[in-house]
Amino acid sequence: QVQLVESGGGLVQAGDSLRLSCAASGRPLSSYTMGWFRQAQGKEREFVAAITWSSGKTDYADSVKGRFTISRDNAKNVVYLQMNSLKPEDTAVYYCAADSWGSSSIRRRSGAYEYWGQGTQVTVSS
Repeated sequence: QVQLVESGGGLVQAGDSLRLSCAASGRPLSSYTMGWFRQAQGKEREFVAAITWSSGKTDYADSVKGRFTISRDNAKNVVYLQMNSLKPEDTAVYYCAADSWGSSSIRRRSGAYEYWGQGTQVTVSS
């Protein structure tokens, strides 16, 4: 089992920045891919970004590329999502997830991720 706990959400204005954190525990994550997803009210959950724990390979949704940065701290078992130049359309509940597939390829399907955090709300006002 892997436990994931997100933090760092909040209410900000358009153009501001936020950094989300995802603390992972339970088992070694060296073969995992860690992802961030978001779900806006009335919409389906969508892929935001992901990083392979071992190599640090990253992938981003087009909607956040150039504004968001995913990173991990191996020593602390924490994954971060730095969000800059936030827009009202970034408003959503953000979820951290873990995929144990172990491949160097990153999967964007939410169904591929076995473990999920409880989510943290990000609200961007215009």
